[in-house]
Amino acid sequence: MKEIVSGLRFPEGPVALDDGSVLVVEVERGTVSRVWPDGTVTVVADCGGGPNGAAIGPDGAVYVCNNGGFTWHRRDGLTMPGGQPPDYRGGSVQRVSWDGSVTVLYESVDGRPLRGPNDLVFDAHGGFYFTDLGKQRERDSDRGGLYYARADGSLVEEIAYGFTGLNGVGLSPDGSRVYAAETVTGRVWFWNVDGPGRISRARGEVRGPAGGVRGPAGATLLHGFGGYQLLDSLAVDSAGNICVATIMTGGISVLSPSGELLDVVRPPEPDPFVTNICFGGPDLRTVYITASGTGKLWAADWPRPGLRLNYAGAAPR
Repeated sequence: MKEIVSGLRFPEGPVALDDGSVLVVEVERGTVSRVWPDGTVTVVADCGGGPNGAAIGPDGAVYVCNNGGFTWHRRDGLTMPGGQPPDYRGGSVQRVSWDGSVTVLYESVDGRPLRGPNDLVFDAHGGFYFTDLGKQRERDSDRGGLYYARADGSLVEEIAYGFTGLNGVGLSPDGSRVYAAETVTGRVWFWNVDGPGRISRARGEVRGPAGGVRGPAGATLLHGFGGYQLLDSLAVDSAGNICVATIMTGGISVLSPSGELLDVVRPPEPDPFVTNICFGGPDLRTVYITASGTGKLWAADWPRPGLRLNYAGAAPR
């Protein structure tokens, strides 16, 4: 595993581009940044708040889930996010052009404000699923949900709600399942996809320890991590395995489509805040992993090619 760059301010949401550079959001800095193979970092746009997840859309622009910001803490050389900050104004989904302009697409759903949008993934129809983690305050916290939206700003719908902070989201290779990671409970859920933004209770065998337990909004439990284990973002490889960042363990846990834990991959330097993974390189056998607490982006060879995301790849130099 090779360190590409250090000194990033809580990097997340990596997106590998065809020219070898990698987009990341710097949550604490409030920017979408571009990391070049030599470790140079350039700012694409200042999003404000707390940009948390990113994806390339059908128009080639960058779409960002912005959580509205955190309070920040330093301990033992690590940067750690806290609760809702005093200057919090709400969460949003933003469209970022390569010239640095930022447009707010969505701030609410059916009159209910977005609290802490976290991660997103585009489907083959040009729409995207995104999660809302919610915000934590001193004495209470929000519930989380799963949403579907169009990239042109014309439609956003709530499709699942009632979770203790939904975080990472991804689609199976054939688009028939949508996966979501629930941070606080350490659970990975999934639903059947019956059409763009249409989900139903999942069918099919789940052989892992979860046993297909049902959850909120008709979700099926793929895997539940024992102990004090928090989950962050995820990516899916070409074999359909779900690669989910596991905070505290400080690595990427690889789950089979049937829910079995296949592997745990950790950077060579400990960081409990390993938060995200994406696939890149000509054959999609390179992974980029964000170690957010130490502000590093790592690259490594992967035993299987990743799943090429819809619309990902090219970007201007």
